[in-house]
Amino acid sequence: MTELGPVTWPPAPITTERLVLRAPEARDRATFIELLASPDVHAYLGGPRQRDELEREVPAVPEPWPGSFVVERDGLMIGQILVRRVTEHRNEAALGKVDLGYLFLPRAWGHGYAAEACAAALDWVDACLPGEPVVLATRTANARSMRLAAKLGFTEVERFRAWGADQWLGQRPPRTPAAPHVP
Repeated sequence: MTELGPVTWPPAPITTERLVLRAPEARDRATFIELLASPDVHAYLGGPRQRDELEREVPAVPEPWPGSFVVERDGLMIGQILVRRVTEHRNEAALGKVDLGYLFLPRAWGHGYAAEACAAALDWVDACLPGEPVVLATRTANARSMRLAAKLGFTEVERFRAWGADQWLGQRPPRTPAAPHVP
């Protein structure tokens, strides 16, 4: 996956009703390690990584590249939104498109934070990359992720087999930001 192209990074923090999406900072390192080492978070992502390995490898400021948003609630990181351009994929329909991914700590599940944060990230994509379709891939066994994809407006493009499991690829049609209201 490569950079998104002509986007300003980092953007000003994006504020929703309950969350802030912002660029990663050094204070997020421990939470990134927790996300990457969590068996629950990685149940459908090929399994967690070893904590001692992560402690050695995760840089002081984790993933500071364009499209990596920290999701913050009440001043604490609860997850990550990933917006990337697909350059390699098991499914050709995804190639060249913008991909949406997300990881949330288990204690943040079930509160609607992923939907709220992903919707804000998609609004950012619409504003920065108007007319771009967005894809999302998930395992078909991940019922929560499948429900979230539908809620965000993704529709099935294809099902395929990869990484030893059945996968689902959805796409959200290109959108352009609404014109500002002028009284």
